[in-house]
Amino acid sequence: MKTPRVLDLIAVLIAIGTIGATGARAEGEGEGTVEEKVKSSSEATSEGAGEVPSPTAFRYVLGTAVSWQPDGVGSRQSNVSPSLLWAVRWGRWRISSGGASALFGFGREVAGSGASTQLIDSKRWRLGLSLRIDSGRKSSEADTTAGLPNIKRTLRGRLFASYVLNPDWQLSGSMSQDLLNHGGGLEAGLDLGWRLRQTQSTEWTAGVGFSAADGQHMRSYFGVTPQGAVTSGLREFVPSAGLRDVHAGIGFNHALSPRWVVFGSAGVSRLIGPAAESPLTQKATGGQVGLGIAYRN
Repeated sequence: MKTPRVLDLIAVLIAIGTIGATGARAEGEGEGTVEEKVKSSSEATSEGAGEVPSPTAFRYVLGTAVSWQPDGVGSRQSNVSPSLLWAVRWGRWRISSGGASALFGFGREVAGSGASTQLIDSKRWRLGLSLRIDSGRKSSEADTTAGLPNIKRTLRGRLFASYVLNPDWQLSGSMSQDLLNHGGGLEAGLDLGWRLRQTQSTEWTAGVGFSAADGQHMRSYFGVTPQGAVTSGLREFVPSAGLRDVHAGIGFNHALSPRWVVFGSAGVSRLIGPAAESPLTQKATGGQVGLGIAYRN
């Protein structure tokens, strides 16, 4: 069924709004990690190998992954960490952790983690809403933030949209707001993804993108208050809204069988603007490598 023109217009305005939101920016909601930025870019491709499940079909994914990435945004220290991945979907509704929902099929999964629903799902346009828990920041866990105030856990609301430019290219954007006013502020991002190669069982994708945030988010994650300067020994810093980072990545999915899939990604992210100028930033450029396996029904 074709999407009405008015809905297409709304989606266009949302995409434009996402780009415009780069005038006021930052990091937070898990979208700030190198790994998830890379996933956002490399998974923003059109749906291939083509399952079109029943609108009422119940589906799930269970898996595990290991990744190498920085301890925190701007940290020069890196670590290797394992994680569990899971996702469930019933029609337009889904709940997931990390990028697990992308493993239901090849590409076009831009909802992100948390609970989400798609408001528009046409051949070219996708538009949806999601809620997720943002863990905030425990400052003692990273050397870059030791001595600074913690950032409270919060609930984030996210609006996401994507447009399929052609079978191998897709543009996707999102805006995410801290709904409890715990200092997380507003984040926005825009990504362009493309499919490099696809066979019946394997898909290689790549992508580039950028993120931004408002002043509240930047002050929470990259600022140093006068009190924080005393306890941490860092200079006082009050960042403004602006672009936060640019990122690029490559990823693959390979179906071992109709139920089992292996996946991986690699990428790089570079902090820019006030985020790069922050005294919390030890290293503006960070890399990520991840590999995992999952079962899907």
